[in-house]
Amino acid sequence: MTPAEILGRVLHKDQDVIVLDKPAGLAVHAGPNSPDHLELYLDALRYGWAEPPRLAHRLDRDTSGCLVLGRHDKALKRLGRMFAAHRIEKRYWSVCLGRPPRDSGTVDAPILKVSARGEGWRIRIDPAGQQAVTDWKVLGRLDDLTWIEWRPSTGRTHQIRVHAKHLGCPLLGDAYYGADPNTMEKLHLLSRSVGIPPLAPSKQHIHVKAPPPSHMVAALTACGWSAV
Repeated sequence: MTPAEILGRVLHKDQDVIVLDKPAGLAVHAGPNSPDHLELYLDALRYGWAEPPRLAHRLDRDTSGCLVLGRHDKALKRLGRMFAAHRIEKRYWSVCLGRPPRDSGTVDAPILKVSARGEGWRIRIDPAGQQAVTDWKVLGRLDDLTWIEWRPSTGRTHQIRVHAKHLGCPLLGDAYYGADPNTMEKLHLLSRSVGIPPLAPSKQHIHVKAPPPSHMVAALTACGWSAV
C-alpha cells in the first residue's frame, strides 16, 4: 500500500480520530502469517503530527470497511473505554448463503476459541465460551443469497461469522465456517458503519459509513442493494 493509497481510504479525520476504510485481505497488525500488515503504513496518516495514529480496535484480515484509529493517547484511552462499554455502534453487512429462519432477531450464543493439532484454531458455539450477542436484520435476498445487517453488542473474534453459521446461513466466501473450505470467493463481510459518541463535551458525534468493496458489489446488487 502506498501513502497515496492509504490517504485515499480515509473516511473521517479530526483532532482525535481517524476512520479508515480497511481493505479486505490486509491484517491490522503483525503476526506469524502477517508480514504485511496495516501498522506498517500508518505513518502516512500523521498529517504533520509527531506520531502516527494507532488502532483503537481490530478487524479480521478478510473484513473490509470502517476501522477506528486514535490520534493520541487521550483519544485512545477514551475510545478504549467506549469500546469496552459497548458505547460505539458497529454495523456490518454480509452476503450469506442460505436464509435465516426469520427476517430479524438476536443471536445470544457464547463462543469459544479452540485449537486442533495441525489445523490451527477455530471459534465455535460453546456454553463454556465468552458471551457473544449479535442483533441481525435481513436487508434483501435473491434465491439462496441473503443480505444481512449485523449489530454486534460484543466484539469477539469471528463473532459474526460463527453466529451466521449458527443461524444456518454462513457468509459467502467463508472458508473457515462455510460449506466449502476451498472456496475461491473472498469473504463477503463489510464493517459498514461506526457511530462514536463525543469524546469530550465540546466534540461532535461521529458517524461514518464505508462503501462496499468491489468483490461484494455483484452479490449485494443481486440482493437489492443500489449505490444510488
